[in-house]
Amino acid sequence: MPGIFISFEGIDGSGKSTQARLLAESLRARGLTVCHTREPGGSAGAEEIRRLVLEGDADRWSTETELLLFTAARRDHLEKTIRPALARGEVVISDRFADSTRIYQGLTRGDLRDTVDRLHALMIGVEPDLTVLIDIDPAEGLARAVARAGKEMRFEGMGLGVQEKARDGFLALSAAHPARFRVIDGARTPDAVAADVLAAVLARL
Repeated sequence: MPGIFISFEGIDGSGKSTQARLLAESLRARGLTVCHTREPGGSAGAEEIRRLVLEGDADRWSTETELLLFTAARRDHLEKTIRPALARGEVVISDRFADSTRIYQGLTRGDLRDTVDRLHALMIGVEPDLTVLIDIDPAEGLARAVARAGKEMRFEGMGLGVQEKARDGFLALSAAHPARFRVIDGARTPDAVAADVLAAVLARL
C-alpha cells in the first residue's frame, strides 16, 4: 500500500508539535508504521540549516534568503526522509511543511506568495495528503512559546503582529484548500485536542 503524508501546521505555541507526537504514538499503538519528522529538519542536512534559520537575531536573514534556506532544507528532507518513507508504505507525520513557508516567508513580512509558490513548484512539487491546522489565539500562542524559551526563538522574537498575520494566513489557506485541511481548536487540553486530531486522521485513513 502507498504511504500517506500528514502535516501539522499552526502558529508558534499552538501545540502542533505535541499533537504530531501524540498522533504518531496513537497510530503506532494501532499497528501502523510511522515516520515522525519535522521542518526545518528531518534529515542530516536539513537539521544543519535548522540551526541557521531558527537561532539568532530576528533580522539575521532577509525574507528572501530565508525562503531559499527553507526550500533547500525541505528538498533534502523530501529526498532523504519523506519520499523513502512513503515508498515503504509508512504514515509520514511532519511537524510543519510548505504551508509554513507560504505563511512565514510568503505573507507575514511582505508579499512573496507568488515567489514561494513558484519555487515550491520547481523544487518540491509535493503537498501533504492531509494537513492538520492547530488553531489558537496569537497572544496565547506567543505567551506559550515565550514561556518554553530555548535557543530556537528567532520567529517568536518578531512579535505578536507576525503571529497575528500568520494565524490569519493559515486560516485563509485552510479555507482555500478545504479538502486537504482539518482545522482543530488548540485552546483546550492536549488530550481533548488529540482526540479530535486522531478522529480526523482515522477518517482520512
